[in-house]
Amino acid sequence: MEAETTRALEANPLDAGISSQPAAPRLVGRAKGSSAVSLARDYLALTKPRIISLLLLTTVATMVVADPSGPALAVILWTMLGGYLAAGGAGAINHYLDREADARMARTRGRPLVSGRIEPSHGLIFGIALGALAFAQLALTVNLLAAALAMAGLLGYVFVYTLWLKPLTPQNIVIGGAAGAVPPLVGWAAATGGLALEALYPFAVVFFWTPPHFWALSLLIKDDYARTGVPMLPVVRGEAETRRQIVIYSLILLAVSLLPVLGGLFGALYAASAGLLGGAFCALALRLYARPSKPGALRLYLYSLAYLALLFVAMAADRIV
Repeated sequence: MEAETTRALEANPLDAGISSQPAAPRLVGRAKGSSAVSLARDYLALTKPRIISLLLLTTVATMVVADPSGPALAVILWTMLGGYLAAGGAGAINHYLDREADARMARTRGRPLVSGRIEPSHGLIFGIALGALAFAQLALTVNLLAAALAMAGLLGYVFVYTLWLKPLTPQNIVIGGAAGAVPPLVGWAAATGGLALEALYPFAVVFFWTPPHFWALSLLIKDDYARTGVPMLPVVRGEAETRRQIVIYSLILLAVSLLPVLGGLFGALYAASAGLLGGAFCALALRLYARPSKPGALRLYLYSLAYLALLFVAMAADRIV
């Protein structure tokens, strides 16, 4: 269970760390004789692959929503590759920008740039190179709009969220969450060559899902954020207000997830799935509000990951049916 929890805590669409004890920075070099495989593994870790898996699921599911007849397999694969490169580039740049804060958290102080296994400048160059490659690859193999949207997501994550909002305001995850909601737009553009008003539905689901998802986790890592000076909601406004905001955004998410049914984009299969999944989300949020506990916050956080994956699968299945 502990290993599963650790893996799950890596799956946040923006970034997170968990620690209950202060952690002193430590820098260690790569051991002599370490293999090229371990170096490749460290570079792969910079891309945050567990996070990207959820982003790619929302991308591909939205491609099916946009084109129920089924986009060509080549288009799907090229879009997934470009999406991985763009999100991976953003993750690597984030590792570089957050390396000092990461050094003060127990879970993150072993990351490749913090520990010295990869030079920080090399990590930054790697991230920029992935982003540039993503744009070129998507523009050449998919279309220019998908490439531009992927770059908008990368730049929004790096500049709007990480550099501007994260150290400035407890609303960072609300506004900056738009960067994590870009992959569905990329998927829509890849499948159709353009954007329609209906593309805002999956975008809005991810956008309103991000705050309750991330705030549930932030309740578990409040002390780490306090030590690093990041003004997350539990640090600035307190845990009670954070739980209240989680309930509010969970209810908004339920309403937003049902809007495309009213708009005619989805039918009964999706409506039932969205109602059940969203109802369970709200129930867990209300339970956490009424009976505050770390296990309750963790339960909501882990459920939120399953919720987003299952909801997007329901979107695709409903359109196919």
